[in-house]
Amino acid sequence: MSLALLQYDFMQNALAAGVLAGIACGVVGTYVVVRRMVFISGGLSHATFGGIGLAYYLGFNPLLGALLFAVGGAVGIGTAAQRTRLSEDTAIGVLWASGMALGVVFVGLASGYAPDLFSYLFGNILTVQTGELLTMLALDAVIVIIVVAFYKEFLAISFDEEFARVEGMPSRALDLLLLGLVALTIVTVIRVVGIVLVIALLTIPPAIARYYTTSLSRMMLLSVAIGICLSVAGLFLSYILDIASGATIILLGSAVLLCVLAVRKMREATNG
Repeated sequence: MSLALLQYDFMQNALAAGVLAGIACGVVGTYVVVRRMVFISGGLSHATFGGIGLAYYLGFNPLLGALLFAVGGAVGIGTAAQRTRLSEDTAIGVLWASGMALGVVFVGLASGYAPDLFSYLFGNILTVQTGELLTMLALDAVIVIIVVAFYKEFLAISFDEEFARVEGMPSRALDLLLLGLVALTIVTVIRVVGIVLVIALLTIPPAIARYYTTSLSRMMLLSVAIGICLSVAGLFLSYILDIASGATIILLGSAVLLCVLAVRKMREATNG
């Protein structure tokens, strides 16, 4: 039955979108978990709603609007933390609320009804179009190229930022670049799980992978594999059960994480 579904174009697009989302989240999500950037990711994801609202109001591609606001938010958070007395968590909170508020205002000002708005908030992988797949592929390529090029530098600032400064690495610039990668990843997966649930897809695969390896590179590869498996399995499960795809992917990931934690707890009790 699962293979028969692949004859449909929308299912092929959805499958490809799940794979691309898994790659982006596995790679960048590893840094999000290791560097404890989950709250930052939440702020950036919700800020994109302002860009989506602006796109509806002005009549251009909502993904482009999301990209502009995500990258702008990343630069804003990084700059505020480095050059002002405003604490990082305060800057994130302001960005989070302001982005959502702007989105609400712009959508309200836009003429007509925004039919895809719900899918940007909560995701709908079954409606991903070929053009959006190409955008996701391009963003994935940019993410992977940057991570490969700056792997050693990102490794240094992830585990010992003070050492990175002593070694002469531009840690502030690297922080901004990493925030930019988080922004690109959020835009990549918005159509899969939506603004509200994107934090979970960024954190669950690397959170699971962290229990099986201490190597950053292996954790990244394992996170990619887990992210792809969760996206694909959640896609088919949601189609069979006729329920929301984004929510199904996240709930499946949460269930797997809970199982991993339970097994680990039982092993510790047995060994102890």
